Amino acid sequence: MPGLYFEEFTLDQKLTTLPRTVSEGDIVNFAGLTGDYNQIHTDAHFAAGTQFGQRIAHGLLGLSVAVGLLMRTGVLEGTVIAFREIHEWKFIKPIFIGDTIHALMDVKELKAVPRAGGGLAMVGIDVRNHKDEQLMKGTLTLLVASKPK
Repeated sequence: MPGLYFEEFTLDQKLTTLPRTVSEGDIVNFAGLTGDYNQIHTDAHFAAGTQFGQRIAHGLLGLSVAVGLLMRTGVLEGTVIAFREIHEWKFIKPIFIGDTIHALMDVKELKAVPRAGGGLAMVGIDVRNHKDEQLMKGTLTLLVASKPK
């Protein structure tokens, strides 16, 4: 089933993704993929002596998981053309190994761009953990295809 076309989005439209638990493997794999082996993510002994008391996930891993969770909703399946921008992204609290996170999406602005075959959807994203603590937030601009004629 295809996702929503640009014309099917509405201002203030909201959705909540399914949750996903962030594992040690996710952090190790992300470090390997990106080359970011910062000790706060990969060294349990070092991380134990930090303000967090344990290893934390990379902030960009959290953002990537949130985008993946949005894709899993099906709303953008086959209709998103491009991920255009990240606006005012804030990393508020860390994601720990074992945290279960989900994302809340809120359509903030819609702008038709016929020459690009669709329109821009500016969607607010609020990433929360299983304790309902806000972990990160910001706005993504997505280029979404128009409905075929």
